[in-house]
Amino acid sequence: MSVKRALLALTGLVGAAPLTALAQASTPQLNSGDTAWMLVATVFVLMMTIPGVALFYGGMARSKNILSVLAQSFAITALVSIIWVMYGYSLAFDTTGMSADSINIHSFVGGFDRAFLSGLDLNSLQDTFPESVWIMFQMTFAILTPALIIGAFAERMKFSAVLWFSGLWVTFVYFPIAHMVWGGDGALLADDGVIDFAGGTVVHINSGIAGLVACLVLGKRKGYPSLHMAPNNLIFTMIGGCLLWLGWYGFNAGSAGAADSSAGMAMLVTQVATSAAALGWMCAEWLKTGKPTLLGMVTGAIAGLVAVTPAAGTCGPMGAIVLGLIAGVVSFYTATSMKRAFGYDDSFDVFGVHGVAGILGSVLTGIFAAPALGGFGDVTNIGLQLWIQIKGVLFTIVYTGVITFILLKLIDKTLGLRVSEEQEDIGLDLAQHNERGYNL
Repeated sequence: MSVKRALLALTGLVGAAPLTALAQASTPQLNSGDTAWMLVATVFVLMMTIPGVALFYGGMARSKNILSVLAQSFAITALVSIIWVMYGYSLAFDTTGMSADSINIHSFVGGFDRAFLSGLDLNSLQDTFPESVWIMFQMTFAILTPALIIGAFAERMKFSAVLWFSGLWVTFVYFPIAHMVWGGDGALLADDGVIDFAGGTVVHINSGIAGLVACLVLGKRKGYPSLHMAPNNLIFTMIGGCLLWLGWYGFNAGSAGAADSSAGMAMLVTQVATSAAALGWMCAEWLKTGKPTLLGMVTGAIAGLVAVTPAAGTCGPMGAIVLGLIAGVVSFYTATSMKRAFGYDDSFDVFGVHGVAGILGSVLTGIFAAPALGGFGDVTNIGLQLWIQIKGVLFTIVYTGVITFILLKLIDKTLGLRVSEEQEDIGLDLAQHNERGYNL
């Protein structure tokens, strides 16, 4: 007999008063400590996009394109914020019509019952903190994901096309995947048992696959790969990378939804996985080229952050180190050797880092979540959980890839995706925004 059934049986014997006490105990209560932590975590995750991603990518762009990258990050932040409160939150988290016993349209995407934040008031709670904070926290994830994609097609897409693509992409790709993974009982991937603590599938595989499709559809930058396209300011990239590392504590530890031991462990494993990945990339690059680079170390750290994201709530510190080391080394080769071998122009290695490390992290979560390997997940059959993780990854890759391709082709046929060769020569800063990043 379950504990709950036992309690109900006991209360049936001793009268109604214990039943009332049990009901009161199960009612969510506001906790100021959890609320304070979730407010801080939300700010940290927003910082990952502006200024984190903006500076990380902006520093890697050529000087004539730095402002275009900053403008895209800033505009996406504003655009997705409005879309989120209009209907995005509802499509991602509305549970109306969901059933754990059958598959229907709401297994794939939420409804519109929470559109325009219907039903939200000052007393609305999400577990132990205000629902308004939960809405803001999840909004920052929705903002970050399309902002990550711009690194794949940087320096060649029209600003108007970026905005249309970002708005349509979060609507038809991000919100459904978020719902399927985090929508609770009745959501497709959640019901299958996929473990994704903070966004390995929802954020990183999603953005990595979309970035790969986008750079293939748009084609290479003019002059790539024969023309040397050096980063304009690696100091900006270093600062942006550090802001991402710092913000990721809000990303991973905040996904615990409380100021508790799970948040503390998520913070610890995030730190050690990131450090291992930075060292892994550095050593792989050092062995191959003879010199370690700052750009390589920072990019390796991002790979570690990505890989540990789905596992942050279930893996232990030693598992996180192994996971980070694997992600750092593998991402180095996919972002360099593999990209050159296949000849695609993923400008800032969105697929090579977010896509590949996201896939690795999501799959290996099924292994490192096992208590037998120092994890904290409810995993007794590693082989079964590994297969569940692989199915979730494959589903995300196919769904994201197909819908992203359709959206890009639709925009290309109507608005046009790419700037002219003349504008690409001039640089997007002047051609698209009539500004310069540097006035020398």
